[in-house]
Amino acid sequence: AYDVGGYALHVIRAGKGSVLDVTAERPILDADLAEDGSVCYTVKGQLSWGHCFRIWDASGAEVGMIKQVVLTWLPRFDIYVGGRCVGTIRKELTLFKPKFTLDMNGWTIDGDWFEWDYSIRSASGEIVAVISKELLHWSDVYAIDAPNPSDALPALLVALAIDAEKCSRGD
Repeated sequence: AYDVGGYALHVIRAGKGSVLDVTAERPILDADLAEDGSVCYTVKGQLSWGHCFRIWDASGAEVGMIKQVVLTWLPRFDIYVGGRCVGTIRKELTLFKPKFTLDMNGWTIDGDWFEWDYSIRSASGEIVAVISKELLHWSDVYAIDAPNPSDALPALLVALAIDAEKCSRGD
């Protein structure tokens, strides 16, 4: 994974999602402690109209959520931290390269053609987080590198929204 010298998370999605496993818990590992299996967050889907994922920290406190806004022309997800809506991510209509618009903290997001790697940047252009899909795993594994530890959770929520949108298309 690309290292920007900060906090790193490994997001593990246990295989392709289906209606039967939408509520399965998925561990989020701290990359620095991954060898001993240290889980820093747990993600669990919730049955709802559209995708909804809740995130708990290691102590069991709910710290975040993404919720798909239904009945929209293109996919849109609201991002919650601490029970408060802090932003929105929307898929844009494009012909070839997928594009998302992020309305949160003045951040922008740019991805590659394969939808495997994304960079989140601040309004001043500095890297907030880099999201990279790791290949050669039995399930989908994403690495999230964030220079500032306080940006790790919002970056995780963005990564989950992008992954949920891809799952909706069967990717």
